[in-house]
Amino acid sequence: MFTLSADPHTVVTSRHDQGDLDVRYTPFRMERWQSNYEYRVRYNLSESAVHPLTVGELFDIAGKKRGTDQVELGYSQSNGSDQLRERIASLYLGASEDSVLVTIGGIEANFTCFWHLFESQGKAAVILPTYGQVPGLMESFDNRILPVNLVEEDGWQPDLSELEEALDGGARFVVITHPNNPTGAALSDKSMQAIAELTEQYGAWIMSDEVYQGAETKGETSSSFWGCHDRVLVTNSMSKAYGMPGLRLGWIVGPPDLVTELWGRTDYTSIAPPTLSDTLACIALEPATRARILDRTRKITLANLGLLETWMATQEGRFTYRPPDAGAFCFTRYSANINSTEFAEKLRVEKSVLVVPGDHFGMDHYLRLGFGAPKETLVQALNLLEEAFDEVMI
Repeated sequence: MFTLSADPHTVVTSRHDQGDLDVRYTPFRMERWQSNYEYRVRYNLSESAVHPLTVGELFDIAGKKRGTDQVELGYSQSNGSDQLRERIASLYLGASEDSVLVTIGGIEANFTCFWHLFESQGKAAVILPTYGQVPGLMESFDNRILPVNLVEEDGWQPDLSELEEALDGGARFVVITHPNNPTGAALSDKSMQAIAELTEQYGAWIMSDEVYQGAETKGETSSSFWGCHDRVLVTNSMSKAYGMPGLRLGWIVGPPDLVTELWGRTDYTSIAPPTLSDTLACIALEPATRARILDRTRKITLANLGLLETWMATQEGRFTYRPPDAGAFCFTRYSANINSTEFAEKLRVEKSVLVVPGDHFGMDHYLRLGFGAPKETLVQALNLLEEAFDEVMI
């Protein structure tokens, strides 16, 4: 079973009581790990996306010669430019510009949705393991989490009986990452239909983070929860499938009246997305350009996954894993008798390789290995990973 508790030695608590609300700071362990070390190692396998585009490459893909020298560096339209919201809305059947709020990355999109749902809906069913942002926020603010486990033997599909229990126990929104991080597994049509039917039955909301949609390894785009019923909020960003995390640009798609209310909440966070990011995202989401960018992502993902699988096959059963359905990362169980954080620290210090330990997702003896780096870098990093395992298994 997966756990959400942070390491008690790393939690910095700052508590104050407001009625029954217990507030404390819970560190976001994976982001702290990456922020501290990703630019201090030679080989970064902690990322979950393909090697990012340069601005020049984006303009080449878009077939544009003119740069951004005429963009005024003032405040942008605070909910995203009309053109950008129109292009995002076109990706979701039945959505309009008024259904879209542009944010600073997927992180602000998720935070804004959490803020509203936590305040108005109370308990949440969280499908685990998952990206730790929203579960960490919920731990910080009263820990109203009801876990729903993904089952590895079922291809990392959710335990639907646990979901029904959670909804019956008072969960009024369900937190989903689809395709999943860290497993890379997409939900099956059967799982998605069951989640839609159960949340409709209990009057619960779906909050679906879909940042890996478009980065599939099997060619078929993952379905969105958008449109399954009226209580759905979808978040996404330019970071993962598009290979442009440096834009720090994301979005929420939801019912227009709620999106207007969520827009007001960003007055307290970022006020407006960066003007340059809005401009470049508009270029990237032009339909023909978007198709070419996603084609680049899938080619890199497929080629590097093949390289990783070839390497895995030489490891004589040291690793067991399910190939990801999406994303440039592999969640693998390893056979060595060493804690995942301890092993990741050994890799970082002795080999200058950064990976994400399974502990950060509540799962020891797993690693999340990013494989979106240039091929030569990936090969060198995997060779060092093999060296490190040879040393701990002596």
